[in-house]
Amino acid sequence: MGDVSHTYNLPLVALSVVIAIIASYAALDLAAQIKKTKSSGRHIWLITGAVALGLGIWAMHFIAMLAFHLSIDVSYDPTLVIVSIFPAVISSWLAFSIISRPVMSKKLVLLGGTLIAAGIVCMHYTGMEAMEMGASIHYDPVLFTLSVIIAFIASIVALYLLFYVSENSDVSKLRRRKATSALIMGFAIAGMHYTGMAGVSFTPHQHSMHSGEATDTVFLAYSISAGIFIIFGLVFISMLIDKRFRYQWLKSERKFRSVIQSANDAIILSDSTGTIFSWNKGAQHLFGFEEKEAIGSKLQIIIPEKFREAHQKGMERYLSTNIPKVMGKTVELEGLKKDGSEFPIELSLATWNEDNQVFFSSIIRDITERKRNEQKINQMVYRDPLTGLPNRLLLSDRLSQALEQANENKQNIGILFIDLDRFKYINDTLGHAVGDQLLIEISKRIQDCVGRNDTVSRQGGDEFIVLLPHTTSDEITKKAQKLIEHFQRSVMCGGQELFVTPSIGISMYPSDGRDIETLIKNADTAMYRVKEQGKNGFQFYTPEMNEIVSKKMKLEIGLRKAQERNEFRVVYQPQIDVTTGSLSGVEALIRWHHPEWGTISPAEFIPIAEETGLILQIGEWVLHEACLQNKKWQDEGQPPLRMSVNISSRQFQQSDLVEMIQRILSSTGLDPAYLELELTESIIQDSKHAVTKMQQLKDMGIHLSIDDFGTGYSSLSYLKTFPINTLKIDRSFTSNIYNDPKDASLVETIIHMAHNLDLKVIAEGVETREQLQFLQQRHCNEAQGYFFSQPISAHEMDELFKNQIEVLKT
Repeated sequence: MGDVSHTYNLPLVALSVVIAIIASYAALDLAAQIKKTKSSGRHIWLITGAVALGLGIWAMHFIAMLAFHLSIDVSYDPTLVIVSIFPAVISSWLAFSIISRPVMSKKLVLLGGTLIAAGIVCMHYTGMEAMEMGASIHYDPVLFTLSVIIAFIASIVALYLLFYVSENSDVSKLRRRKATSALIMGFAIAGMHYTGMAGVSFTPHQHSMHSGEATDTVFLAYSISAGIFIIFGLVFISMLIDKRFRYQWLKSERKFRSVIQSANDAIILSDSTGTIFSWNKGAQHLFGFEEKEAIGSKLQIIIPEKFREAHQKGMERYLSTNIPKVMGKTVELEGLKKDGSEFPIELSLATWNEDNQVFFSSIIRDITERKRNEQKINQMVYRDPLTGLPNRLLLSDRLSQALEQANENKQNIGILFIDLDRFKYINDTLGHAVGDQLLIEISKRIQDCVGRNDTVSRQGGDEFIVLLPHTTSDEITKKAQKLIEHFQRSVMCGGQELFVTPSIGISMYPSDGRDIETLIKNADTAMYRVKEQGKNGFQFYTPEMNEIVSKKMKLEIGLRKAQERNEFRVVYQPQIDVTTGSLSGVEALIRWHHPEWGTISPAEFIPIAEETGLILQIGEWVLHEACLQNKKWQDEGQPPLRMSVNISSRQFQQSDLVEMIQRILSSTGLDPAYLELELTESIIQDSKHAVTKMQQLKDMGIHLSIDDFGTGYSSLSYLKTFPINTLKIDRSFTSNIYNDPKDASLVETIIHMAHNLDLKVIAEGVETREQLQFLQQRHCNEAQGYFFSQPISAHEMDELFKNQIEVLKT
């Protein structure tokens, strides 16, 4: 029996070729789609492409087989037909997987081409085995081998074409190239099939004919074609829809990139290895690197070298943990410019996961100006504007921290409260500019005497506080002594050499207080104790000091209310002419009678009145009362006497002192000749200021005397410079005339010197007849003291005048 004859259904042949070309075109589109798609979307399109291309190749082969008509009846085994689909799909999946890689090496192409060709050959000959008929199939070895070679070459060509199209999907005029590529791939696939079919021969069986029902090949072919076209239609529609969405996404991405490029801040994108793949113009302006220099470089190019190791370890530690899909945080760091300069930056860092990889987005802002402003604000809030030292607020913060540490570690803390002596005098006489310069120099000097961990703070004015953490009393003593020694050197300010001495009060934690307020208050108390003692140095706080301060505070409060409550009284001590024994004058003295505390000594409340300024009101009241009483005695017919009234240094500094005295004399009607003002030596230290004011008082007819002569530190030259009438010898000299030969010599010298200068002399504190006789023998003019009379009230003075008592006891 001869071979079975065969013919081809040309419309079906043409249909098979068309399907091969359409499948190739769809594969090219899908290759580009897979290349553009990221993350999980790529896997979806990869599977879609594998199924679509695999079914297309299979349909082309099966329709081509249906176009092959034999002279005998033929049917197909459904199982083998379905099985033949899988090699085509797998081959297509393998092809798309290979071309989706970033680089396609020759080795990978050859291996892939071999596997794909094997899959297509397997699909073709599995489909041939599905034919059921009364004949045997024989293959021409040459044409069989040729068909395999064609399958291999077609696979290689298909891989290159797919890769080329996927890599150049955005190139213009690609549609024509894609159509040409689809034709080449389609004819290659069809060529492989028809070459293989050309080498097939069919030998009918001798004793049996095929008994199965013949398959209606035309109907089946067109049915498969319709299904394939529907599948390709769905694929093309899906890609079209995806392209529309991709177009919108690309528009959004372009807008996003436009925003990124126009942003002033640096926006940098990098992968998990720290490699930069996006660098905007803001980053270029900020760091100085061009985009082409930055892309592909590591983030270390903008990180200072001292931070690079820590940055690398931080990234490794972050990547080794369970990372959320999106994470963001903002930190302040330092950045590195291309020129090597470092500057402060604010980094907003975010991460995201894509394709199981971590990517970083960094928004970086230059905060140099903000840091400069923060420093200015910090300077204003926490620093003294003149010296730059910590102010009260910053000292309070540091002291709070020191107290916490000292409490935990059982340590001591020292507080030094420093006040500059005579600073006000320098500030008032030389001006505030010199005073400010002096404070700056003093602050530097104090800082030189303490350690790095100590805090020097300016509280205001000429007051400084030094915080000495974890210290001992011996260390505090050494630093205080060092401060005293440093202050012994002069300070040059405004071209003048100045000497300033400190008064230092010291308190310690925990013995002198356990909170900020108590420690500072007690150190302040100790400092005032140093001032009260009149010596420049330092003093540790003791509990007894609080009693003194408390009493002083009570006296000040009572003193402010005393004048309103009429608690002050003026008493008068007679002054006696030692030659005649007659009453020559009286001295007005103030007394304070408190309803609860009783009589308070002037030695206690006068210094407080001087310090608080209350002496101005009190002094004016005493002067008015004394002048008014003296005028009253004269109006009552008593012999005219000179009334002596003390003027404090604070009163003498009043700009309207002369006018105030004129007003009192005018209101009381007292002749200025019967008023004597007693001035202390300290008042007239400022000779230029004092001589003018004293001359004005002298011109009014008022007598002037120097009280407590010999106890001050002024030069004796003022005795010939100032318009003085009287010298008053201090009671400390008079009381020791017979006990200390030096005091007797001083009294004799003062009397002799005053007479030579044509000045009158009056001795205070005469309590014995021997003292009076000494003064008489030295020709002292006047005397006062308990030997004659203690200070008495105006009423008692009236009795003295009335009874005409002989004052001088003989």
